[in-house]
Amino acid sequence: MSEEEIVLSLNDPPACAQCGGLTLLKAEFPHTWKNATEQDVTGVRAVALCPECDRGEPSADALLALFTVDGQLSEQNLTVFTDLMAAWLDVVRHKSVDMERLDAEHKAWLRGELDNDEADGLDGDAVR
Repeated sequence: MSEEEIVLSLNDPPACAQCGGLTLLKAEFPHTWKNATEQDVTGVRAVALCPECDRGEPSADALLALFTVDGQLSEQNLTVFTDLMAAWLDVVRHKSVDMERLDAEHKAWLRGELDNDEADGLDGDAVR
């Protein structure tokens, strides 16, 4: 995978990592982050578009609307899809882990309380 290559998969997308529901597509792209010693680590990040969990984010809503209205990709909506996909990817590529939330979820998990998120005010989603 080259530095700017994005791989889209519309066939057999994975279950949503958050809710376990059906997703509409998967995108994979190069991703770099800092490890504990502040060194760059390069890899591939995969994201899926979930009609439930991604609802409410404007770029995801626009892409979800395209799937709802058109149902599938065609020559007629390919340009619109490409533009909407680029906007959504721009948003998801810049999401990062909220380390405070992740730490709180980890502590709740250690206490056996992860399934009882309401008591701790957690929603099980440390990525923002």
